[in-house]
Amino acid sequence: MTRDRRRTPWLGFEPVAARVAWTLLVIGAGLALLYVLRQVLLLLAFSVFFAYLLYPLVEAAQRRVPGLRSRTRAIAAVYLVLLGAVFATGGVLGPRLSTEARAMAERLPRLSQDWGAGGTLGGALARFGWRPETIRTVETTIQSHAGEILGYSQSVAATVLKWVVGAWVIVLVPIFAFFILKDAEGFVAVVTGLFEAPEHQQRSRRISEDLHHLLGEYMRALVLLSLITFAVWSLVFLVVGVPYPVLLAALGGALEVVPLVGPLVAGIIVVSVAAFTGYGHVILLVLFLVAWRFIQDYVSNPLVMGRGIEIPPALVIVGVIAGGEIAGPAGMFLSVPALAILRILWRHAREARQLTRDEGADESRRP
Repeated sequence: MTRDRRRTPWLGFEPVAARVAWTLLVIGAGLALLYVLRQVLLLLAFSVFFAYLLYPLVEAAQRRVPGLRSRTRAIAAVYLVLLGAVFATGGVLGPRLSTEARAMAERLPRLSQDWGAGGTLGGALARFGWRPETIRTVETTIQSHAGEILGYSQSVAATVLKWVVGAWVIVLVPIFAFFILKDAEGFVAVVTGLFEAPEHQQRSRRISEDLHHLLGEYMRALVLLSLITFAVWSLVFLVVGVPYPVLLAALGGALEVVPLVGPLVAGIIVVSVAAFTGYGHVILLVLFLVAWRFIQDYVSNPLVMGRGIEIPPALVIVGVIAGGEIAGPAGMFLSVPALAILRILWRHAREARQLTRDEGADESRRP
């Protein structure tokens, strides 16, 4: 009777097929819901990252400042110090950045005209020793496609500006981060309490500890790498006379947080600006940028990133492309930590499955 009931068609479908279809439908609906709520999830993700960035400061304030034993007071004090640091940095670098940005904006129309005519590029190539025939071929090609190139550049710039204008929700990140810092431990305790079995509770605590370690290391490493890039580029660009040194260094430091694509785009922008403004040592600048990339990837990254984020480069590239398609620059930024989190969850799932198999084998061997 039970076997016949299991084989009874459900709405004309076989039970197994119906269960598979229902499972696929639920998974598809969940993915669709995640896509619809991607902006909210991105806001939450950035709030979590910002909270992890401030967590060591909050913990140090609680431990070392007598009047800040309360978590709420420590968070408020860290926010005030951070706000003061932002205003101080803006006061020091703001005038120089605004001056360079204004000068570049005033020079862009003339540069675009020269670029369309091929004049600036021809002079730069001539300094590199290119033959006149080759230079004329390049200039002719640029002149014939100048409208398309400029149109594409304008569309890219419009997309970036649209994203920046729509990023007003970034104001909510510190607000959400405040509550995450304040109530994170209680939230972890609630999630752990949802599991009844002691081994499941232990597994939940281990996963939370691994995620805590991973996100904290990743965010602090990104900020440190960005600051290192900004400091070194500013110093080198000022010494060798690169145009708009602080502005280009700030751009390089900001794009350092985007895996793979960010440093590449920053290098292309720096070289392009230097070449089209008549800088005379573009080759040396390219060599410096390439050398600096090797230093960051093989010296700075291993020292500050730790071993929690070890992902194959091919998988990183795929993740960055997928993140960019789903959520633009924010998705590219979040791609590497998302892959690292999935890797941690997959490792714990394998360990749990292996432990279950070992326990089953031990029980089967018992008399």
